Amino acid sequence: MGSRGFNVAVFGAGHVGSAVVRSLSTLDCEIRWIDSRQDFFGDTPENVHTIEHDRPAAEVDNMSAGSCYLVMTHDHGLDFDICKRILKRGDAAYCGLIGSVPKRRRFERHLLEEGIGQEAFDQLVCPIGIEGIRGKKPAEIAISATAQVLRAFEEFRRKPSFEYPDDQPMTNTQ
Repeated sequence: MGSRGFNVAVFGAGHVGSAVVRSLSTLDCEIRWIDSRQDFFGDTPENVHTIEHDRPAAEVDNMSAGSCYLVMTHDHGLDFDICKRILKRGDAAYCGLIGSVPKRRRFERHLLEEGIGQEAFDQLVCPIGIEGIRGKKPAEIAISATAQVLRAFEEFRRKPSFEYPDDQPMTNTQ
């Protein structure tokens, strides 16, 4: 996957998902762009791999430990299933869900009922995006979410337990 171990799964190919993928694709990362609908993907950059899957949550299993996830499908039920699968894995560098605070509270109640522990649930970022950017246009959300994902990945890779795919530990070059 990514040359720095920077792997991102974007679930949803709507307007915001498309804007997020465009923004993320400019980074040194590998992107798996997943949607259950047919013919939603246009031309994509080389580091973007499109996947049409009737059960998008199953694609979580194809990601490596330390991956970043952005969940923004057209269906709250799909979002729930995907988030549940990510949080059960417990090895994400970032798990972001597009939505509002009330959506987060609904997901929390239902995920806790489904056996996801509070500590695991606390890894879910919803709403997505960096603090202070409140725009609702797809490009504004994409820039804010991309910055948040990049920051989360940088923090994750600095953890002593993170190793690159070739088993070489990360060294800070700054």
